[in-house]
Amino acid sequence: MAEILFLVHRAPWPPDRGDRIRSWHMFEALAKLAPVHVAALADGEADAALARAKMTPLCKSLAIEVRKESRPLALAQAVLNGEPVSNRLFRNAALKRHVDALIGQGGITHIVAFSGQMAQYMPARFDGPVLMDFVDVDSAKFGTYAEQDKRQPLNWVHRREARTLGAYEAEVARRVDASLFVSEAEAALFRSRSGLGADRVRAVENGIDTDRFDPATALEVVGTGDGPLAVFTGQMDYRPNIDAVRWFAADILPLIRTRHPSARFAIVGRAPRAEVDALAALPGVTVTGEVPDVRPWLGAADAVVAPLLLARGVQNKLLEAMAMARPVAASAAAATGIDAVPGEHLLVADGTDAMAEAVCQLFDDRAAAATMGRAARARMIARYGWDARMVPLGELLGLPG
Repeated sequence: MAEILFLVHRAPWPPDRGDRIRSWHMFEALAKLAPVHVAALADGEADAALARAKMTPLCKSLAIEVRKESRPLALAQAVLNGEPVSNRLFRNAALKRHVDALIGQGGITHIVAFSGQMAQYMPARFDGPVLMDFVDVDSAKFGTYAEQDKRQPLNWVHRREARTLGAYEAEVARRVDASLFVSEAEAALFRSRSGLGADRVRAVENGIDTDRFDPATALEVVGTGDGPLAVFTGQMDYRPNIDAVRWFAADILPLIRTRHPSARFAIVGRAPRAEVDALAALPGVTVTGEVPDVRPWLGAADAVVAPLLLARGVQNKLLEAMAMARPVAASAAAATGIDAVPGEHLLVADGTDAMAEAVCQLFDDRAAAATMGRAARARMIARYGWDARMVPLGELLGLPG
């Protein structure tokens, strides 16, 4: 009798941010193959309680521990031990003891780890299939941070993390049966870095629940006002999102307002940092903070924008907006990995002037923007159903669906 151990860096429920959306649908797919034991971390007690309430009846066993490691302490310990800071941030002795005891009982036949930080919980030797879903090449992200922050005092932290985490990712990939990434672009990058071939490094793309993200759904009315509305959604304590909205609010929106003086910009997402909250003082800018449901804001948008300077993998925020039939203006980085045709399913623009022009184009011609939104939703339905995206898991684990 097969039993799967699913190691997750953040408990998958609720699926309200990019990593948890992917891990939740992965959990659902694994549960169709065999009973699943989940061992996960949570960012706080409230998150842990929500996940336990939802997932306990669905799992063979469930263990969730709250992460308490501080960043300064994690950095100090990582430097002393010559390891990635990311691993220290997600290290939990109680969860490690639980995993070791569970594997020691002998019932676990397959292991799936979600996010590279969870590889440290895998046994050194295991007889059954092991999958590692890295999702993105995190070490490349830190390499980009290092390039962007050359003059910052802590630049060395990012350079060190890019180096140590990159070496760790490659070492983990060599000892598991397959490494998964969210897009073919990420998988190809990792193959070039690790020297492993396509038989060991695979793309398993994200999907979208097109029944939930359906523009025909009756939703709360939000974002009312006189001018056209651009919306950005995302976790607002995440640096690439912070950089994106600061750029849009400070540089791009003023250009848009020269043609559309009443144009508005809503930043929608939980945990906004102080620099994000401060943007609400700019003309036309609203910072909502956490909302119970992003769909009303997507539905209210005349354009959904994703001016990300740094993006890894596939952006769930774009899949959601396109499934809601909203016209999208995205940077090339944000659009990378999405199987859609620029100009038909979304607009792709890089640079301040080009992004402002793209949004103005959507505001200027509402009929054309609506046509693009309908084409985007049709593309999502045809290409990005979650069940289809998760089919490779059964094949890779040797478990019939």
